[in-house]
Amino acid sequence: MSLVWLYAVRHGGADRPPAGPGVDGERPRLVVEGPLVAVVGTVREEEFDEAALARAMEDLDRIERLARAHHAVIVEAAAEEPTAPLRLATVYRDDEAVARMLRERAAEFAQVLERVRDRQEWGVKVYVDAKPEAPAEEPASSGKPGTAYLLRRRADRDRGAQARERARAVADRIDETLAGVAAAAHRMRPQDARLSGRAQEMVLNATYLVDAEAEEGFRAALAAVEADGATVELTGPWPPFSFATLGES
Repeated sequence: MSLVWLYAVRHGGADRPPAGPGVDGERPRLVVEGPLVAVVGTVREEEFDEAALARAMEDLDRIERLARAHHAVIVEAAAEEPTAPLRLATVYRDDEAVARMLRERAAEFAQVLERVRDRQEWGVKVYVDAKPEAPAEEPASSGKPGTAYLLRRRADRDRGAQARERARAVADRIDETLAGVAAAAHRMRPQDARLSGRAQEMVLNATYLVDAEAEEGFRAALAAVEADGATVELTGPWPPFSFATLGES
């Protein structure tokens, strides 16, 4: 028995499926319904039914392999036509179920595909030194040890708050600059320094939907950010994962 794994939906016109391989080692294929084309793969039911996928979610190595294969197929699919990526582990019983979904949600897909036409997603992470500066001098005290300790604690707390405020201001300013060049922006929670592997603090973790013709201006805006003392990590261009979700306006 088999199931149908859904990778993405795109406009018709490019009649060649991605070369793959897909998440189950299969070669992706197409399900055509009117002007829409679903990029799908036939996968084994015993490995990709609801129970099997629930078990897979507990295996980080397998999830990573599935995610990489899923992403690779979408990237290839998006190289030829406007493409709406589907979430990992979107599975249907058969091709007819996929075709029925395309018919029922045709208007939504048309809106999404028009939004991302001739646009690409870029990921931007920005890092700054956000540690509190050392005090120029110790805070004055009455000479009592307890009072001096409390004053130092208060001064340290104030410097930490000021450093965090400066970091937030940098993030807001950079995001505003890049969003002004992009067609749309999506800002996420910055990653913990233990995950980023950097000594600097991540102050911005965002994605931007950029018109193909605006790429040069977007890169120029990034160069200005780096010249201003921040460290920028740029990834992309990618299919518009963050901006092709059904239900967005």
